[in-house]
Amino acid sequence: MRSDVIARWRDAAAALGLAACAAAAGAADIAIARAAHAAPQRAASQAKPVASIDINSASRAQLKTLPGIGDVEADRIISGRPYLSKAELATRDAIPTGVYLSLKDRVIAKQKSARPPPRTP
Repeated sequence: MRSDVIARWRDAAAALGLAACAAAAGAADIAIARAAHAAPQRAASQAKPVASIDINSASRAQLKTLPGIGDVEADRIISGRPYLSKAELATRDAIPTGVYLSLKDRVIAKQKSARPPPRTP
């Protein structure tokens, strides 16, 4: 039974390109293979969050940094301003729904603050 588990780990390590771990089938080597496989995933999960882009004030160049947004989409977003919510990008057909789903976590729709007009004496 244990040899089956070790063989499976050796095969998995070889498939992941961990030849050094695949060569030795001991428990320590299995732990090394697990750690080597998990390290890139941990690094990716600990990456800094991307700053949100305000679709109501971002420049064309800033909008183009978003995935799936080119010149045409950026121009459509700008011409459709103001947006009450980021979901309006898709509901008002500024961008395709699939593109919206890929970038919805990276955008916000800030509203201008509603200040009362100044009092005149």
